[in-house]
Amino acid sequence: MNGPKPLAGILAVSPYVGGIHSLPGIEKPVVLSANESPLGPSEHAVRAYVAAASEMHRYPEGGSTELRHAIADRFGCDVNRIVCGTGSDELLSLLIKAYAGPGCEVVHSRHGFLMYSIAARVVGATPVSVPEANYTFDVDAILAAVTDRTTMVFIANPNNPTGSYISADELRRLQAGLPSRVLLVIDAAYAEYVSRNDYTAGADLVEEFDNVVMTRTFSKIFGLAAVRLGWAYCPAEVADVLNRVRNPFNVTVAAQAAGIAALADVAHIDRGREHNDTWLPWLTREMNRLGLTVHPSVGNFIMVRFKDAESATAAYNALLAGGFITRLIAGYGLPECIRITVGLEEEIRPLVACLERHLAAAS
Repeated sequence: MNGPKPLAGILAVSPYVGGIHSLPGIEKPVVLSANESPLGPSEHAVRAYVAAASEMHRYPEGGSTELRHAIADRFGCDVNRIVCGTGSDELLSLLIKAYAGPGCEVVHSRHGFLMYSIAARVVGATPVSVPEANYTFDVDAILAAVTDRTTMVFIANPNNPTGSYISADELRRLQAGLPSRVLLVIDAAYAEYVSRNDYTAGADLVEEFDNVVMTRTFSKIFGLAAVRLGWAYCPAEVADVLNRVRNPFNVTVAAQAAGIAALADVAHIDRGREHNDTWLPWLTREMNRLGLTVHPSVGNFIMVRFKDAESATAAYNALLAGGFITRLIAGYGLPECIRITVGLEEEIRPLVACLERHLAAAS
């Protein structure tokens, strides 16, 4: 190659590959691969999104001010410490861009969200993958991995793809064990699904400490994955940094309008949580009935473990043949597992039946 060359290390980055949404020869497959809301978006959000089309010739309001006020009102946060982005992915990448680089280390758990490692490599930082304890974030192992070169620690709580979480006390112990110069980023994309008394999404830590950031998304329970909308709650100094490095019009007019409307539709959010509270344990029990292992999940998905990678791949392919798209997660170091989103009743009952037929034929 004689043309322009990218910076060192870029071509060594493995691109993130999302869940597929279509199958050849099947008009409407059942998509349970990306942890999207089975209830879809709020009707109010849809109407707000469509209404914004008449203003598509105008630049967005650059600070997402009205949206930030709506977020602050809904979650009891300081509006001046909220930064909105094109999905929480953008905000995670911007944080790494601002606080890591060549010679720096970014620490995360082994089965954590793949974008932590990818974004670190893009800026020339070294991702440090730390083993988990029973598919759960291990605070002691993480703290032991922190060195003088560590500038950031990432935790997905709840974690994707395992579905596990750590308690508020453990999260506080993690923060207390980190040097004040290390930024702790709590990725709480699935927080709205968690009803455990010992859980916190992290906003309380953000308000108490100068080195904690919480990120959230509209892609899950709010049903706005296609819109790409997220937000970060930060110490004032970190919010200032993010506003310096983000693009000036990073959140579209339509996304801002849809987000505001989605926040206001509390009944829709409640229905999403109630649906998950019913069908997450049902799907778990059904997988156990089939002789499969499911790690306890507090998200809107389960991680199903088979006896080996070959068995997991065979089950995945059998489900594809039946019109069901799930997710192989070998990229997360879990080749023997499949992740399945909690879908509608009319989607997951046939999925279980399809998997049961496959397992019977394979035995």
